Amino acid sequence: MQNLNKNKAYNLTIRTNFLLRMIMSKKFEDFNNPREKALQGMRNSIPTKQWEENLKFLEQLRSKIAELPVSKHPAIEVLNNGYLDKASLIHIHLEYRHAIVQIFTDALLKAQFLTKQLEPKLHSGAKMYPRVLLSLNILDEFGFRPGLGKDNYYLGNPEYAHYPLYEDLLNDYGLTELDRRNFKPSKISDQVRSFLESSYDSYINVVALLAVAEEEVILFSPPLRQATKFVNIDVEGGGYYHVHGVSTDETSEAADDDHEDDLWFALAQAITKDDYESLTKLCIDYCALWNEFWDAQIADVQFIEEKKLA
Repeated sequence: MQNLNKNKAYNLTIRTNFLLRMIMSKKFEDFNNPREKALQGMRNSIPTKQWEENLKFLEQLRSKIAELPVSKHPAIEVLNNGYLDKASLIHIHLEYRHAIVQIFTDALLKAQFLTKQLEPKLHSGAKMYPRVLLSLNILDEFGFRPGLGKDNYYLGNPEYAHYPLYEDLLNDYGLTELDRRNFKPSKISDQVRSFLESSYDSYINVVALLAVAEEEVILFSPPLRQATKFVNIDVEGGGYYHVHGVSTDETSEAADDDHEDDLWFALAQAITKDDYESLTKLCIDYCALWNEFWDAQIADVQFIEEKKLA
């Protein structure tokens, strides 16, 4: 009789736990607006005052960056006005490839992995909100698009991933695989690349540098696109420059401004006042390297003869 009562009690406990799980379980029915849900989850993971203070600091930092020399670099005008010949643009594109294109998704994936540094500082599961946010950037980088395909599965094509699209652009410039392998990047190109790679041990550092890198992409992709167009390479309707720039550009399918915003929001969840000074220095130092990079690209340019005579 005693064993029977124990079995009844055990079965009752099992049923009770099952019912509780059923009551408490989340229904898989709300998949709309994943970006906003991730942002809300990050906001809720830290005190409101800290979130607001961090946002204010980051807005000030972005304003500082907007006033730095690289944000108004003369290379922007040079590229926009078509002052560079094809040989100069080939060199610039190979330099840019080494400095950022080849390693951008490496850094993005590293940032997603390093969200683990948020725990146990924040509550269990808090790392998943920025991981979702970073995933939206990663999906874009890897050639996915919103929506479902004919087979009711994800829309995407690895050939439309941004790195392969850049390689297609180099093909359009007439470069071979051997040309790529034989290219010796400049010291400053190597420094820009190494600066980002050196941040791979710190979540907040790599996220901050990725945010700055997105700003550089926003600044320089449209001028590079225009310069490429000037040397009679088709940039309309597809390709690398079609997916780089800002979401308000009706001639492209770019969303780098959204991605940049999301990276700053990820920082707003992760940082404290103790990080403000070091993060400011880190971002300004990275911008200074980018400024040197563009100085080098237009230091010895070969201007198109017609432009010289105009």
